[in-house]
Amino acid sequence: TISEIILSGGDPLSMNDTRLSKLISDLEQVKHLQTLRIHSRLPVVLPERVTRGLCTSLNLTRFKTVVVLHANHPNEIDTTVSEAANRLQQSGTTLLNQSVLLRGVNDQLDTLENLSRQLFATGILPYYLHQFDPVQGAMHFAVEEQVGRSLIRQLQDRLPGYLVPRYVREITGFGSKIPL
Repeated sequence: TISEIILSGGDPLSMNDTRLSKLISDLEQVKHLQTLRIHSRLPVVLPERVTRGLCTSLNLTRFKTVVVLHANHPNEIDTTVSEAANRLQQSGTTLLNQSVLLRGVNDQLDTLENLSRQLFATGILPYYLHQFDPVQGAMHFAVEEQVGRSLIRQLQDRLPGYLVPRYVREITGFGSKIPL
């Protein structure tokens, strides 16, 4: 019943192209898998990681490929990130983005609106806006859930539905994200 494999945790694009290509090839032997999803922040912080070899591997696989980027602010999306996104798109890869709602980074309506618009202009669909998970030493980034809900409602007034990310929380033991 499993049709999708997700490479996440750490950052799967920290593997070199040869190792990643071998992993993809091994996964292709599992006949019921149809989709390969890769979650990575590297195309945002190190866009040169989106190499010809990576794009060739994604283009040649039998899988439908999805890369979920991790951009939190519109200023992260510069020309080099746009070029990396374009290379991924040229390989036939669908691009989504997930952000974390962070105090002082993207907890303002205009910032989230601009992020969604900038992502779309780059060919990336906003996918998730995560409620901040309590992490020791980083609680100064926490935004109250009610603020997040209000921001999403306001985004719905300003943006078409496909540009409004799903506001979610991750809860240990649940098989998927919980919509807020």
